[in-house]
Amino acid sequence: MPAKNVSTKLEIVEPLGLRVLLRKDESRKQTKSGIHLPDKIEIPTLTGRIVAVSLQIAADDDWPIEQYDRVLFNPTGAVPVDFEGDNRLFVVPVEDIVAVFRREG
Repeated sequence: MPAKNVSTKLEIVEPLGLRVLLRKDESRKQTKSGIHLPDKIEIPTLTGRIVAVSLQIAADDDWPIEQYDRVLFNPTGAVPVDFEGDNRLFVVPVEDIVAVFRREG
């Protein structure tokens, strides 16, 4: 039986409408004061890095969000993308982005 021809092309996830694709930051296993948390307890992470924005958002100056921005988001409307083993990619409605981290200067 001949081997299947496996494609090595990368898949791309492009958000549609008023949505962004983001990579959620790692959940913390230690508090700021240095207390280590058990594996079953994690501090919920609501920050992430924008991987891609939809064409609609990119064309609209009312949304000051760009690729690679670090953002604070409400995870209730986030849709997980089963694309990677660690499953940290999410499609998020832009209205669930509540803040963008910017450096002064």
